[in-house]
Amino acid sequence: MTAPIPREIPDLPAIPRPPKLLPSPVPARAVVTPVRRPLVAALRLLLALLALTGVVLELAFGGPASRSLSHFPVQSSLLLALVLLASARRAWSARHPLSGAVTGAALFYAVVAGLVHHLLLADASSPFAVPDAGGTGWHAVAVQITCTAVPAAAALDWLLLTAPGRLHLRHAAVWLLYPLAYLGFSLARGELLLPGAEGRYLYPFLDVDQHGYKGVLGNALLLGLALYALAALLVALDHVRPNPLRRRW
Repeated sequence: MTAPIPREIPDLPAIPRPPKLLPSPVPARAVVTPVRRPLVAALRLLLALLALTGVVLELAFGGPASRSLSHFPVQSSLLLALVLLASARRAWSARHPLSGAVTGAALFYAVVAGLVHHLLLADASSPFAVPDAGGTGWHAVAVQITCTAVPAAAALDWLLLTAPGRLHLRHAAVWLLYPLAYLGFSLARGELLLPGAEGRYLYPFLDVDQHGYKGVLGNALLLGLALYALAALLVALDHVRPNPLRRRW
């Protein structure tokens, strides 16, 4: 004899669902144990000393210190040296690397300094060529270090000692803020100096006496577009280049 079927079936408890995993606000690099890399630290220290050597030679043989410090290659070399020293310290003490925005900016400015020198100032076919762009004596050594060796050192550090995929397109617009500020500084400096003063305008394409403000701003706009394209190219290359840090240095 079968049991009677109850008229009302009691509610069954709901089957608990697995908890939904929320995205973590902590980046992956924060939970990965950094590795001490003494060889990377030593190489970056040497590259920083190279950049500082170029700056010291420029200050010693490039004319008045105030004018030498006003040149973009000298400023970019100083920035690169500071970034390399900080990166070397972090590699030596097994700390997380600097932000990609910072290291990318140092690389970008060093490359810009080298390209502007070789393509616009030292190239005889350029409309902005400067006859003595290469300098003489020890000043020529300083120019070669700040405009050739330092950009090459920044590129080697990026290609051989830095993990890829750390640069983003949003960084490109931020990196242009410094060249924009440098444009304002250069024009303001020229206005403060007396007409006809030596080195009143640091670069021919920023010479208001020769091109007028309209021509200078046009040159700056074209150069700014080229710099943004260069920054975007660096970001794209950073996402397709191989990882040089798969082996421990």
